[in-house]
Amino acid sequence: MSLVNIVCGGHFHVKGEKPLRESFEKNKKGIILMICAAVLACVGQLFWKLSTSNGVLYMLIGFVLYGAGALFMLTAYRFGSVSVLQPMMSTNYALSAVLGIFVLQEKISVMKVIGIIVITTGVILIGGGDEE
Repeated sequence: MSLVNIVCGGHFHVKGEKPLRESFEKNKKGIILMICAAVLACVGQLFWKLSTSNGVLYMLIGFVLYGAGALFMLTAYRFGSVSVLQPMMSTNYALSAVLGIFVLQEKISVMKVIGIIVITTGVILIGGGDEE
């Protein structure tokens, strides 16, 4: 047994990985719900940021959106593996950068673009790495 398998409790396998498409199909409903949760949480956080100059209503809208995101996340766990679904919340980081650019007129560096690509690639790889 390899060191990785010992550390991971024997749950790490490379040989026999299911194809990406099959993993996405198996977890499809959960993935969609989790991405919706990430979008809602991200937009809720944006409203919190906007509330600093636009008042309490924006803050309350932010709480409602963030809370809706949490409910979507809890529901998503019924429809897939946590090892696939939880990393989908990382799409929040990429979306935050995009919203920062278009809504807040923030500048984005090459390093941030590379980071967004790495996060997105990682989410795709993790989403496709589920096994029976």
